Amino acid sequence: MYPDADVPVLQISMPSEDPRVLLEIGRRLAPLRDEGVLIMGSGFMTHSFAALQERTIPQAIREFDAWSTEALTRKDLDTLVDYRRSAPAVRYAHPTVDHFVPLFVALGASLETGADATTAIEGFWLGNSKRSVELR
Repeated sequence: MYPDADVPVLQISMPSEDPRVLLEIGRRLAPLRDEGVLIMGSGFMTHSFAALQERTIPQAIREFDAWSTEALTRKDLDTLVDYRRSAPAVRYAHPTVDHFVPLFVALGASLETGADATTAIEGFWLGNSKRSVELR
């Protein structure tokens, strides 16, 4: 991504899967953005091992991808935080949520700027959504 290795990167462990806790961590990390530090939540938009076995993209994956894209576009933080109840097919799209919740750290770091979520990468691979968003 940065072949000159000129962007500072700090890896942190996830102390919680609670979106509110992760938003707060992101909010506290936000000042680092002003110093040129890239804050990134990593993972596909979906992470389903069951989808790997399918010959076509499962409808559940498409629905979760559309739901997340729409909520991010609307900046609907309440819906995103309540993903366990509001997201369609969440148990199929994310049997474990460790690949989805890093998004909340990145969202928290962008709250004060009111950043729009723009899709940088989209599409599907091995039955999962590889959507990647930028929050600038």
